Amino acid sequence: MVQVYFHCSNTEGTLIDRYGAAVANLTEARDRAAQIMRSMIETPGAEDWRDWVIHISDDDGEEIFDLPFTAMLGKPH
Repeated sequence: MVQVYFHCSNTEGTLIDRYGAAVANLTEARDRAAQIMRSMIETPGAEDWRDWVIHISDDDGEEIFDLPFTAMLGKPH
């Protein structure tokens, strides 16, 4: 298991994930990132998620990969 962190950002700032999650592999990290994005998108509010990106980083702060929220927008749940 590896500890990874899911930071979310747009042009106005960054939401820092201080706790992260233990994942077994990149597929599990991507699935967790998708779950986080879906949860944020489905939260009632006026936020426009189109310019948000989730950045998946390791324990050393090195980015492993990122995913734009637009990858989730419009997809069925």
